[in-house]
Amino acid sequence: MQFNQFSQPHQTRPIFQRFYASASGNSSLLVVEHRNGAVDGSTLNALTAAQALGGDITAIVAGGAPETVAKEIAKYNGITKVLVAKNDAYSHNLPETLAPLLVEAQKKLGFSHVFAGHTAFGKNVLPRVAALLDVAAISDITGIEGADTFVRPIYAGNAIATVKSSDSIKIITVRGTAFPAATTAQNDPAHEAAPEADTAALSEWIGEELIKSDRPDLNSAKRVISGGRGMKNGENFQMLYDMADKIGAAVGASRAAVDAGYVDNSLQIGQTGKIVAPELYIAVGISGAIQHLAGMKDSKTIVAINKDAEAPIFQVADYGLVEDLFKAVPELTQKL
Repeated sequence: MQFNQFSQPHQTRPIFQRFYASASGNSSLLVVEHRNGAVDGSTLNALTAAQALGGDITAIVAGGAPETVAKEIAKYNGITKVLVAKNDAYSHNLPETLAPLLVEAQKKLGFSHVFAGHTAFGKNVLPRVAALLDVAAISDITGIEGADTFVRPIYAGNAIATVKSSDSIKIITVRGTAFPAATTAQNDPAHEAAPEADTAALSEWIGEELIKSDRPDLNSAKRVISGGRGMKNGENFQMLYDMADKIGAAVGASRAAVDAGYVDNSLQIGQTGKIVAPELYIAVGISGAIQHLAGMKDSKTIVAINKDAEAPIFQVADYGLVEDLFKAVPELTQKL
């Protein structure tokens, strides 16, 4: 892989430039992430990226009962074929089991590109696929300049790199906030059984503990309110929950708040957490470390509440309030 260029984004708010190109002769494999019988939104963003590349797009759906998901993804524009891998071994998305399946699909059907969302799922599976195929993984892309040239952020988003890969197969994860979700169409692609692959793995599924919430999911919420170290303790996050209930928002947190034990790490937004780009992002008691900005600076409108007028968060905020959050948040909630 070769770095062609990199440049620093805008001083006040970095903006990822979106590149779209079409090419003939490409064939892409779209790895469908799904849960509870529904396609995950990140897959629809990755599908848009594959459409920008051009060529045929084959979706692969693996699971214990993947039929419903296979029918759903088939409705989306650009899908030319759906591969269905029905096996209980794929029920829990274990990367050690899924990676050999994707490798077999690529080898037998000759895909030039493999796409997935840059989520915990995608970051878990696709690097393994790249290693098994002996090619480089191209992660977290925000733009496409050609069949072998991609744009991605580096240094926590402080610079944008254009990378060119000489590998014959491109293994790519897509930043969801950089591409719009694909749309449905009058589509009726063929469904075929996926190639057989070795399902023996060194790991096994034991169980999971899921946190249920009536609030919108962070990844898809149009409004997000996040708290940082300035919240002082977990109990004070109730103020943010109260405000979130008023406007139908999801609640997030900075890594500092998560590391301090204020909230669960499922709420973490940033370079090592979730990447969000809602219509409205309200940062409360968040200083604005580079790592946090990497996870939310693509938000359409950013509001910052912080008593420190020199906090870096104000450099990317559209609206800023220099005030003690313990005074400002209850008053704002009351007026809402």
